Amino acid sequence: MLVIEDHDDVCELVGRSLAKDGHRVTTAKTLADADECVRSNDFDAAVLDLGMPDGDGLVWCKHLREGGHSFPILVLTAQSAVSTRVSGLDAGADDFVAKPFAVAELRARIRALGRRGPMQRRSEFSSGGIHLDFSARRAHVDGREVPLTSREWSIVDLLVSRAGRVVSRSDILEMVGGEATPAAEASLEVLVGRIRKKLGTTFIRTVRGEGYAAG
Repeated sequence: MLVIEDHDDVCELVGRSLAKDGHRVTTAKTLADADECVRSNDFDAAVLDLGMPDGDGLVWCKHLREGGHSFPILVLTAQSAVSTRVSGLDAGADDFVAKPFAVAELRARIRALGRRGPMQRRSEFSSGGIHLDFSARRAHVDGREVPLTSREWSIVDLLVSRAGRVVSRSDILEMVGGEATPAAEASLEVLVGRIRKKLGTTFIRTVRGEGYAAG
């Protein structure tokens, strides 16, 4: 487990908490240190503070994904706005915890990321006339470009990264910054409907009582 945090007290708290769950923790106080850690080690997951002294954590996250690294990334942020979460998802983050945070929540979210299983991130996806370029965020259907909103891209990215598996509605709602309320569930159904309209009705499969799957 890689913890990227420049504040000693937070770094120690997070490291100690994760160690209680059996994780071997490596810490990095700068993004440059984190780069070196990633080059020389394999990690199951990372905890990333956005406000690092030598750069923007979201930019680092995006570069990491573009480099082919697929381990889950949980972001620590003092900004609770939905726009921040959407930007993080676009950059390749998997989950968020707002500061100040409860240690129990942090540990629970790390465990939840582990239960989701490995994500098969890819830069491009093609199937049945659909071509998705995740790096450029461009979608084509039968050669025609189709615009997707940021939230639609987040859902498509999540489903494709877990190809062959059902993704629960609650997991999808977490990714787009919502809670599992009736209103949020209805909004999710609208988003899925829009994606189907743009990419084809067979792109997203509904698994009754469980969630959605790609294809």
